[in-house]
Amino acid sequence: MTCDRLVCAHCAAPVSEGRCPVCRASRERLQHQEGVFGGLTPTALIVLLVALVAVAVLARGFAG
Repeated sequence: MTCDRLVCAHCAAPVSEGRCPVCRASRERLQHQEGVFGGLTPTALIVLLVALVAVAVLARGFAG
């Protein structure tokens, strides 16, 4: 998730602008969460999971 569309409940400004301490803390936390899968959308994660299951099923079929 990115902070581009988030609105701060404290100052009602976009979190990406970092106008208040709450915005800046939220923006920092969101930037640290973006790891290997942090930038992926939920749809992309589901597609990745389905592909992984398909590969596992095919691998098991060829092994047996």
